[in-house]
Amino acid sequence: MGGEQKAKAKMEQAKGKTKEAAGRAVGNERMTAEGRAEKAKGDARQAKEKTKDVFKG
Repeated sequence: MGGEQKAKAKMEQAKGKTKEAAGRAVGNERMTAEGRAEKAKGDARQAKEKTKDVFKG
């Protein structure tokens, strides 16, 4: 399950980054903020998984 969560984190980060860039391109501050939030969520998930890996090994 750890690999699945890591993949989900990467997907959230990429989706957030894309959404943030698209929001900036069209001047939509709400979309930019949503993208930043999604990216942050992915970053947090990735950090959680890395912490779990440290305690496993």
